[in-house]
Amino acid sequence: MLSFLTLGKLQAQSESKVFDALTIKSSILGEDRKYAVYLPAGYEDSQRSYPILYLLHPAGPRGTEPNQQAWIYYGELKQYMDKAIANGEITPMVIVTPDANFGTVRRSYYNDADGKFNFEDFFFKEFMPYVEKTYRVRTDKNSRAIAGASAGGGGAIYYAFHHPELFSVCCGLSAAVREWQDANMQNRYPDVSESKLKEWFKTYDVFNIIRNMPDNEKNQFKFYMTCGDDDALSVNNAALHDVMNKAGFKHEFRIKDGAHDWKYWRKIMPDFMTYISDSFRQ
Repeated sequence: MLSFLTLGKLQAQSESKVFDALTIKSSILGEDRKYAVYLPAGYEDSQRSYPILYLLHPAGPRGTEPNQQAWIYYGELKQYMDKAIANGEITPMVIVTPDANFGTVRRSYYNDADGKFNFEDFFFKEFMPYVEKTYRVRTDKNSRAIAGASAGGGGAIYYAFHHPELFSVCCGLSAAVREWQDANMQNRYPDVSESKLKEWFKTYDVFNIIRNMPDNEKNQFKFYMTCGDDDALSVNNAALHDVMNKAGFKHEFRIKDGAHDWKYWRKIMPDFMTYISDSFRQ
C-alpha cells in the first residue's frame, strides 16, 4: 500500500503545468516574442510524445489583455483541460499560444501589407519549428491542430488554408473573417495603395480562396466553426458557411446563444476541444 507521502509525490509529479511568459527570439520580427504552453499531466514523468494544438488568442474583447496569457486566464484553459483529460473526455495534448501583440497598432496574425510585421512568416518559419524541437510533440499532420477565437479564429483559418499539409483539424471560433468590401484595410494601411492592398488581401480572403479552390484541394483537414447569435461576426461566419456549402467543403457549423466574449468561448470549449481530440484519436 502506498503511503500518503508517496502518493502525494506521485500526484505532484503527474500534475499539468502552465508556463505563460516564455520567450522566443525572432529574427523575422526583430524582437523577442512571448508564448504560453500547457503541458498535460504526466508530461514530465514520461517519454511519450503528444499531439499539439496551436491555440491563437483574440484581439480583445475590450477590458481583457490580448496576449498569450488570454486562453490561460480568461479562457480557464488549464482548469478545463485537467478535468477533461482526467475524465477521459479529451486526449492529453500540448497546447501553445504565441503572443500576436495586439496592444500595438495594426499588429495581427497577417503578414503586414507594408512588410513591417510579418507574423505569419514568424509563425511557420520560427515559432512552429522551435516549439516542435523544444517539446515532445508528434509532428505528423494527424497530430497537429490549429484553433483560435475572433482575430485568432481568422488567423487559424488563414493558416490552415495556407498550409493544409500541416494540420488535421482547424477550429474557427467567432472568427474575424471578411471579404474585401467589409475589411476596411485602407484605414489600417494608409500608406499602401489600394491596388497593392487588394492584391495582398487575396491571400487572406478565405471566401474567394474557397470559391476558387480546385476539387482535389478541398477537404484536406477537418473544419469546425461556431459563433454566438448575438455576435456581430455571426453574419460573416454564416456567409462563410454558405460559401463552403456551395463549394462542397465539408465542415461543421454551430450558431449558439452568446456574444463575442470569453463567456461564450469558455462555454464552447468542450465542443471544439472534443472535436479536436476526436480527430487526434482517429
